[in-house]
Amino acid sequence: MSDFWADTVLFLPVLLRGLAVTLELTLCALSLSLVLGMVWVVMGRAKAAPWRWIARTVITVVRGIPIIVQLFFIYFVLPDWGLDLPPFAAGVIGLGLAYSVYQAENMRGGIGAVDKGLIEAGDALGMNRFTLWRRVIAPLGLRHALPAMGNSMVMLLKDTSIASTITIAELTREGQLLAISTFKNGSVYALIALLYLAASLPLSALVRMLERKGRVA
Repeated sequence: MSDFWADTVLFLPVLLRGLAVTLELTLCALSLSLVLGMVWVVMGRAKAAPWRWIARTVITVVRGIPIIVQLFFIYFVLPDWGLDLPPFAAGVIGLGLAYSVYQAENMRGGIGAVDKGLIEAGDALGMNRFTLWRRVIAPLGLRHALPAMGNSMVMLLKDTSIASTITIAELTREGQLLAISTFKNGSVYALIALLYLAASLPLSALVRMLERKGRVA
């Protein structure tokens, strides 16, 4: 046990540096996934059939390909086509795109749970489609979708570890380098697990708080 505490003092600064990159990657990819997710939802509910077909195709294709393959494609294949992205940008785009389809399904389910009577009431009051979405459908739909979106956020935090495969110096990557150089696999990976847990617990608590506020509102 004394060896573990000594290793903790020695390794923690490096791992915390990696954790900071993990949190930054999570925040950027989450923001992108929410924006793209809303785009897929709006396209999926469009009156024009081509927009609906595009949304369904994107969701089906992205959901059917492993995230690591998407990251490899963006980081290793796109440069052959003239688009050379730095590792962090490739990670944000890959993770954001991968999780956008899950966020789209979360939002779609939340919007589907909105009381149809409220939508009809908005129509009766003469709201145009944009106003109806902004004041009725989107706020209530997101409130219903919040638990599922929160779970996706925690999953995204953990899946940032996949970004280590394209050399992003996030928590898992820093831990791998430490383990290779020190041969202290037990201490390093125990600390990595504890740091992921420590990062995910506040996110889970935040989601529960927002859920409670949503029920009160």
